[in-house]
Amino acid sequence: MKIRIHVSLKPGVLDPQGRAVHHALEGLGFAGVADVRIGRLIELDVADDTSDAALTDMCEKLLANTVIENYRIEKAAA
Repeated sequence: MKIRIHVSLKPGVLDPQGRAVHHALEGLGFAGVADVRIGRLIELDVADDTSDAALTDMCEKLLANTVIENYRIEKAAA
C-alpha cells in the first residue's frame, strides 16, 4: 500500500527556508506571492495490513517533530 505523509511547520513557527524562497521569487520578478512555507513529502510502501495506528505511531515517533510540525497521512489511490 502506498502512503504519503505530508509534513509542514505549524502556524507561527518561523520558516527560514520559506522566507529565502519568498525573497528569491521577489528577486526574480514574481509579484503577488504573499508567503511561502516549505514542507516535505514522505512516501512509504507498506504492507496492506498496516494499521492507521501504526502509521500514526511512525509519524509521531520519527517522521514528524510534533512540537513544531503537523502531519497528514494520505493513502494513495490504488
